[in-house]
Amino acid sequence: MIFGNLDNLQEEIKLYPRAIQQGLKYLQENALTKLELGKYPINGDKMFAVINSYDTEPKAQRRLECHKKYIDIQCIVEGTELIGCGPKKDGGSVTEDRLEKDDVAFFDGVKDEMELVLTPGTFAVYFPWDLHRPNCNSGASAQKVRKAIIKIAVSEL
Repeated sequence: MIFGNLDNLQEEIKLYPRAIQQGLKYLQENALTKLELGKYPINGDKMFAVINSYDTEPKAQRRLECHKKYIDIQCIVEGTELIGCGPKKDGGSVTEDRLEKDDVAFFDGVKDEMELVLTPGTFAVYFPWDLHRPNCNSGASAQKVRKAIIKIAVSEL
């Protein structure tokens, strides 16, 4: 997992693999607040952006997930969101396996789950060995969030 802020990208970008650099540059160079909700190709099905908008939910109502085919770069555009995360190797049991169909599997927990609070401009990169619990309330109540997710095929690394 990588956690960062687009404001620091100039100093950090050279540290990341080329495909992740490309995804982060897309986030930095596009007017994410003005894009319509939906999917935007960057490099065919090897890399694309998804713009979402939703209300966060209590952490207890969200599930831990991981992916096999794609790496996620999740970047908050508007609002604040808490994302729980931890290593897949410390994850509990798989509660639903949709990896082959939808590239997602859900887990019932992870030992020592960390919590990241993402605000506008912050991003987190999740690899197939990372569990993450997105879309959680960062405080006592729900918040409207606009998020950009860059999906990068693992084969691009």
